[in-house]
Amino acid sequence: MRIALIGYGKMGKAIEEIALQKGHEIVLKIDIDNVNEFNQENLSKADAAIEFSSPHSAFDNVMKCLQFKIPVVCGSTGWLDKIESVKKYCLDNNGTFLYSSNYSIGVNIFFAVNKYLAQLMTNQNEYEVSMTEIHHTQKKDAPSGTAITLAEQILEKVKRKKNWVNHISDNPDELEIISERVDPAPGTHIINYHSPIDDIEITHTAHSRMGFATGAVLAAEFIKDKKGVFGMKDVLGF
Repeated sequence: MRIALIGYGKMGKAIEEIALQKGHEIVLKIDIDNVNEFNQENLSKADAAIEFSSPHSAFDNVMKCLQFKIPVVCGSTGWLDKIESVKKYCLDNNGTFLYSSNYSIGVNIFFAVNKYLAQLMTNQNEYEVSMTEIHHTQKKDAPSGTAITLAEQILEKVKRKKNWVNHISDNPDELEIISERVDPAPGTHIINYHSPIDDIEITHTAHSRMGFATGAVLAAEFIKDKKGVFGMKDVLGF
């Protein structure tokens, strides 16, 4: 298939590598230096677009793809206050949009494990839950989109927690997320349930960006010729 890359940083280059290995063609690469080429004529050459840019540009980039009738996979985080309007526009205009805070197959399995563990811990009030996420220093948002997804899963099941915060907290109603920025660190997420008797901890550690890139290409393959709003659960079938 023919793919447009919207955002050509480290993730964009990793996605390009995987896409070419799988026999796909990259027909457009948009970065900060050539935004003038991000137009309908150039974008129409693609079967799908994969958007990995930055929090401040993701919304406009995704909307432009939808307005030009190009199926779009988005992996940018830090802009989700606007995602519901994107989903509505997509559905109202018979478009195609797939978003995930993390495209790694392993992380999506981790999401399922986290949700199940949180369900088991619903009534185990002696356990205090907290989270740590570690990324490279170039990551612009904190906490990570993956950490927010994990936190929202926990809040859904562990009702004694009312909201998450991105700092150390002594408030029992708050789910503490600690963000660390260290190089090199593609991404580690740790969820800890602590009690006076023992700890239960689950961890996902990425070794490189290739897991994210592979999943993003898989998502682009999935949305080709489909209409609607999707997530990685649709791609992976769970």
